[in-house]
Amino acid sequence: MPEPEPEEKIDATFRNGSLTAAGIILGFCLTFISRWVSNPNDWSRIDILPMLLLVVGIGLQVKVFADLLARDSLIAAKYDRSRRLFLIGLVIVAAGIGLALLNDILGLGSMPILG
Repeated sequence: MPEPEPEEKIDATFRNGSLTAAGIILGFCLTFISRWVSNPNDWSRIDILPMLLLVVGIGLQVKVFADLLARDSLIAAKYDRSRRLFLIGLVIVAAGIGLALLNDILGLGSMPILG
């Protein structure tokens, strides 16, 4: 019987750089949502969708950050999966920010949430 091949691994320094970049981007996303939530302007129903996109995208980024901190993240297949999930989360956050900006530009956020 042939011996099973060992799983391909990535270099720890490469993973550490990715972990740093993911942490910085996650910090920017968390700062954006924190500033938006603490904004004194009234919320409207139209703000629910961008906020939902932001929360889902940031949730994915936090999961990936935790995955990259795990010992088995040096396995190439797991690292590649984490990288793809992080990029998906980043695209979702960007869509949420873009939708929030579009709502502001079009003036759709001027309707009160209970009105």
